[in-house]
Amino acid sequence: MASKKESSFINMVLTLFVVTAIAALALGAVYVVTKKPIELANKQKQEDAIKKVLPDFDTLKVMNLPDASGKDTLQFNVASKDGQLVGVAIKTYTDKGFGGRIDVMVGFYPNGSICNTAVLQMKETPGLGTNLEHKNSDFPNQFEGKNPATYKLKVKKDGGDVDAITAATISSRAFCDALQRAYDAFEKQKGKF
Repeated sequence: MASKKESSFINMVLTLFVVTAIAALALGAVYVVTKKPIELANKQKQEDAIKKVLPDFDTLKVMNLPDASGKDTLQFNVASKDGQLVGVAIKTYTDKGFGGRIDVMVGFYPNGSICNTAVLQMKETPGLGTNLEHKNSDFPNQFEGKNPATYKLKVKKDGGDVDAITAATISSRAFCDALQRAYDAFEKQKGKF
């Protein structure tokens, strides 16, 4: 039978160090193994979102342009078909979500009307705020074909035209904020594409 080592401060510190080092190495290995697949999955999700929010296109030009405030940069995906502009997909965001940041892809027709929207990433409450993107929710459909020049991107409770998700008003407001950020940037930058 192996003898038990005496508990001393040095032994406890060494044991803790060994356990911590093994855990750190294991976490590092998991990070290295999963980094590339996560990047590929995020890239595929963004490509799928661009296809969802724009009409058919054969050419896509990616540009990083300042938002309307000039304090941040948004990704503009300018889509053309047979040399004609068919729409612009803008990767936008808001930090006003109930669960923090919400990343959204919103497609605009050349006249500024919204083609479609797609949520790229969020941490909203399951069953409530997640209805921003749920396929059985009517919430995202209410933006299709609407032009923010005349359609107020605020929930009705705040004097706008948007029907909020029941029990998820904060998430609904945040989604509208992200769309408004994209529309303002679209209007400011539309001469560049």
